[in-house]
Amino acid sequence: MKSLVFIVSILAVTFSTAFNDNPSEKFKQKMTSESFKEFNEIERVEPFNWWVGFKNETLQLLVKDANIYTASIEISYEGVTIKNVVKGTSPNYLFIDLNISPETKPGKFNIHFTFDSGEEKIQTYELKSRIKPAEDYIGFSSSDAIYLITPDRFSNGDASNDVVTYLKEKTIDRHDDYARHGGDIKGIINHLNYIHDMGFTAIWPTPLLTNDMYRASYHGYAMTDFYQVDPRFGTLDEYIELADKARILGIKLVMDQVVNHCGSEHWWMKDLPFTDWVNQQRAFENHAQLKNSNHRRTTNEDLYASEKDKQGMTDGWFVEAMPDLNQQNPYMATYLIQNSIWWIETLGLGGIRQDTYPYSDKTFLSDWSGAIMDEYPNFSIVGEEWSLNPLIVGYWQRGKINNDGYVSNLKSPMDFPMQHLIVEALNEKEQWDSGFVKMYEGLANDFYYANPMDIMIFPDNHDMSRIFTQLHEDITKTKMALGYIFILPRITQFYYGTEILMNDTAKPGDHGLIRSDFPGGWEGDGANAVTGEGLTDVQKDMQLFVRKMLNYRKSSKAIPDGNTIHFAPENGVYVLFRVLDDETVIVILNKNNNPINLDLNRFSEVGLQGKTLKNIISGEEVIWNDTLTLTTDGIMMLTTK
Repeated sequence: MKSLVFIVSILAVTFSTAFNDNPSEKFKQKMTSESFKEFNEIERVEPFNWWVGFKNETLQLLVKDANIYTASIEISYEGVTIKNVVKGTSPNYLFIDLNISPETKPGKFNIHFTFDSGEEKIQTYELKSRIKPAEDYIGFSSSDAIYLITPDRFSNGDASNDVVTYLKEKTIDRHDDYARHGGDIKGIINHLNYIHDMGFTAIWPTPLLTNDMYRASYHGYAMTDFYQVDPRFGTLDEYIELADKARILGIKLVMDQVVNHCGSEHWWMKDLPFTDWVNQQRAFENHAQLKNSNHRRTTNEDLYASEKDKQGMTDGWFVEAMPDLNQQNPYMATYLIQNSIWWIETLGLGGIRQDTYPYSDKTFLSDWSGAIMDEYPNFSIVGEEWSLNPLIVGYWQRGKINNDGYVSNLKSPMDFPMQHLIVEALNEKEQWDSGFVKMYEGLANDFYYANPMDIMIFPDNHDMSRIFTQLHEDITKTKMALGYIFILPRITQFYYGTEILMNDTAKPGDHGLIRSDFPGGWEGDGANAVTGEGLTDVQKDMQLFVRKMLNYRKSSKAIPDGNTIHFAPENGVYVLFRVLDDETVIVILNKNNNPINLDLNRFSEVGLQGKTLKNIISGEEVIWNDTLTLTTDGIMMLTTK
């Protein structure tokens, strides 16, 4: 159970004599008489560094070293004061609360640890200058199309890091869908021009931090170090290079983070700081049976949910290999908040995607997202709530007034309900209660959301079957799905390879197959998605369709900001308009195999009579008069621009 009495235990181990807010004269003389020298004598201090100039002037350092609990601490640096020091229940941890005044200058200082034995250790710490104002961290929005990448399966840009002998999974095998394949950060950097030319304005790589697990470490979601880039993906410098080079091309970097759990091989699992650092910690330490989450996510909103079910949802481990972090422990909560901020500053992020959003303590989630948005008012966070119920999705969005009083600070939930309805609608025959009407009525649910344009829509992702497989490898339906998604009042997310019809039809839903290698990402590949070599004509056509649509979207004002008008499906045809000033974008979805004359007078309120429009894909001109002939089933996208 998550601790409800943690503060009491903290009071019992707080010690006011372990630090000196007014350093002794001897200590001051030592600091001033010696030229500054850097030291690295403590096993671990996190965050590795910090910055001056935050709204929140408090910094909490996690310090780990053998028997550090006996040490007293001294710091002499203008503007930095020690507010408090707390011992962990493990003798090897201290948590140091520092106050960093607004006048503090960037620079390095030494933290002196003096042990009861008389031994002294010194650790140098750095406060950096922030590279840009907080307001300039601009997050993703409805103007963006985000390219989701599984790095291990995208491109191997540096074969020298494929195997790192000191990590537990030491091999690569491209024939094994659950082994590492060798993709890395350098591979993504090498493809930035392709991503830009396709029309994407942001990238979201799945986690790139160290996953020192014995098996299936490629996916990245069982992190064993929250501050270290997995060396099989590259280095921190390469991660920064990716962010910088993407930014030059107008591409934001969205970081995939996980606050719900870590990997079972995380360094702290062998020596946990407190007795309630992870949920079910006593059972874990006693090698007793652990309970996985009951996955009843509706307990977060359910007025009638039992406490037993609520606890089973939030305290259960996601899977056995992923210990559930206890965010009700205030030191864990602070650790996770600071970690997110550290990465925002280090990489200059354009957003965060938070994994398994509803599994964490929801009070913490509000505090976590609130702390980030308070520091970075123009930033963006998207949370994964895999629910097909729009009421559940809407509950988590910032600005939603919830009956239980819960205040969320999450800007963007994910639109799993609409994605599901699009697939259902396109696979069904047109009848009164099936087919396009599901898309029409699904979009009508926008009345419930606090801000529909901040919701993220997608045709597929790394955890579900590829859209081409979901639509039974029907090219026409796939184009209808993609074109409709691209024009909706939403943020668009798109999984790598969907543009060339990658699929998992051989084993639908198999994660290893869903995350197949991107053609051309490895030397010697028989096909290359960038050059087009080895692609079929059908793949090239779909790639061109996506490129044209996204590049139009990139320059459009009506798609990200315009009004939306749609008309109830009739005779197998569904029409939607996006309108802003003199730009109108129209998507026409048609399931009729035989020619049909569409009566345009029905749409007269949009005001297009007599205007010349252009087909976004073919470039052909269309006069909007009384009728429009649709020669076959498919999608037509027109613009007045």
